[in-house]
Amino acid sequence: MSKDQAAAKSYKTNKKKEEDDPGKLVKPADQLDLTETELKEEITRTLTAKNPHAPHNIAHYKFNDGAYKLTTEVNHMAVHFVLEGCLEHQDFDDSQSVTATEELTEDATGEEGEESEEEGSGDGEGEGEGVEEEEPVEEEAPNQEPKCTNQFNFIERASQSLNNQLQGRSCQTIPPPRCNYYATACPWNIYDAFMVELRKREQQKDKDSDKNKKMMLIETPSDDITQVSKSAKLLERMVNQNTYNEVSQDFKYFEDAADEFREQEGTVLPLWKFQYNKAKMMCVTALRWNFMYPDFFGVGLGSYDFSKQGRGMLLFYTLKNSTYPEYIFPTGSGVMSLDIHKRHSYLVAVGFYDGCVCVYNLKNKGQDPQYKSTVNNGKHTDPVWQVRWQNDNSLNFYSVSSDGRVVSWTLMKNELGFTDAMRLALDYTVSDGPEGIQDLTNASGTSFDFHPQIDDVYIVGTQEGKIHKCSKNYSSQYLRTYEAHNMAVDMVRWNPYHSKVFISCSSDWTVKIWDQDYSTPMFTFELNAPVADVVWAPYSSTVFSAVTTDGLVHVFDLVINKYQAICQQPVVNKKKSKLTHIEFNPANPVVIVGDDRGFVISLKLSPNLRKKPKGKKGRDLVEGPEAEVAKMEKLLSLLRDLDQRMSVK
Repeated sequence: MSKDQAAAKSYKTNKKKEEDDPGKLVKPADQLDLTETELKEEITRTLTAKNPHAPHNIAHYKFNDGAYKLTTEVNHMAVHFVLEGCLEHQDFDDSQSVTATEELTEDATGEEGEESEEEGSGDGEGEGEGVEEEEPVEEEAPNQEPKCTNQFNFIERASQSLNNQLQGRSCQTIPPPRCNYYATACPWNIYDAFMVELRKREQQKDKDSDKNKKMMLIETPSDDITQVSKSAKLLERMVNQNTYNEVSQDFKYFEDAADEFREQEGTVLPLWKFQYNKAKMMCVTALRWNFMYPDFFGVGLGSYDFSKQGRGMLLFYTLKNSTYPEYIFPTGSGVMSLDIHKRHSYLVAVGFYDGCVCVYNLKNKGQDPQYKSTVNNGKHTDPVWQVRWQNDNSLNFYSVSSDGRVVSWTLMKNELGFTDAMRLALDYTVSDGPEGIQDLTNASGTSFDFHPQIDDVYIVGTQEGKIHKCSKNYSSQYLRTYEAHNMAVDMVRWNPYHSKVFISCSSDWTVKIWDQDYSTPMFTFELNAPVADVVWAPYSSTVFSAVTTDGLVHVFDLVINKYQAICQQPVVNKKKSKLTHIEFNPANPVVIVGDDRGFVISLKLSPNLRKKPKGKKGRDLVEGPEAEVAKMEKLLSLLRDLDQRMSVK
């Protein structure tokens, strides 16, 4: 007997027992035998809305992290059936258009029915007169109830079933208008049609030309204004040159005849004084000549008084017009430094007191900088004391700040990129903590300059009085450190001719000239007042000039006198103002100096300050960079020999 037959037989016997004794429980043959503990055991099942077939390893690409990452959000909804309804809301435009067409059709059908009734009544009157007609009994049509809609999704009940789509669907449109035209074609008709079309084109050209003329009349006022402004600027320069004709003549032709009777001394002649009325009482914090246009220079205005910080200003003057600046850029913070690119003379890098660095484009008409650093892209936290474009022609400049960072800035397409080239630090010191953790103390940078021949080497002056020689290839250590001054190093500059010589000045009243291979200075000059700025002359490797806070301009020539200045002349009243910066003109024997009251004064050097030393038999020395290098090297060799003799003794 098979299993199916046995199951069927047991089912029949159980059913028969139920019929015999309906109150008795019958146990199926295949029921499990469970104990009392198993029967009392409670088994719970928790039903959730999660889809067990939903994937749990979905990964999406995260653009912020640049990688694929798993997502925790999983869609557990399973759609079994979707049907779009055909019911339209009455407020929609489509439903209103449909109801309007239905009303029109109902009105049309109603009018046709009335006409047919009138015709029928007329025929009855003609056929039989005096016969009373029985009025037709109108059968009342049963009231048709509107179809109910689904109260949940407003879908008609008739659309609950799925209907097959139509195989073809037709539509009717309004036919285009038609007309009959006939004519006899001959050459004269073709010619006349051609002439009519030609006249139309000529008239259209005249209309277009009139419109262009009107547009030109509307647009030309701005161009005319720019032309007038250029002419007015030229006229203003001519008027100023006529007004200051004596100064212009001195700038071109004056040579101090008294220098013939002075063997080793010279003078400086004041020329123009530059001042902007809105920048009164501001301090001149930066000066820079334009190398491509020697008559053009930039002035940065701010304040060195940290308790009186406010707005600043960036001005650009020309020697052709001393009464008004060529460009004016007001700034929200004081300007601390600026530098003009040597090749791209319209690009100006500026450092501010609030730690920002900006790049202004003089070609742009607006007053906002083209590039500006922010907190998100490497802004300094302290004043930016120096900015310098690299010597190569790349769009890259460096900045140094009191926060101890030397930052390299690169002009990109839409932003200003930065890289920390060096983090200035003092020696490692052990903290007072219980574990003796070593902490790195930052140094404060105050000045900066690139090597004139080696692009990777630069020097940095610090507030602690040290000068560090650094390289772009080593960002974690110095190449050399010089114990330079007892106070902050206000300015450091490489010699433009000799690759081993640089100069520094400080508020400790001294100016020192260094050879990079020696840890002690080659020359030391004490000027009896804090030295604000020092600069090498562009025409000689042994001439430099410095300004002090007591209003004096000092000019030195090491070939003529190694111990004292050949010119020491007051320029401003030391009781009222202090000199802050000085710059040599790259082409003319002129220097400009700035003070703490917003004035910039131009000075012309007398012949003794720029005279070339005589060679053998009264001949001038050979000109050129090699001769300037040899001239400086001769002085350094004498000092080196003297040091060796002193060390031997």
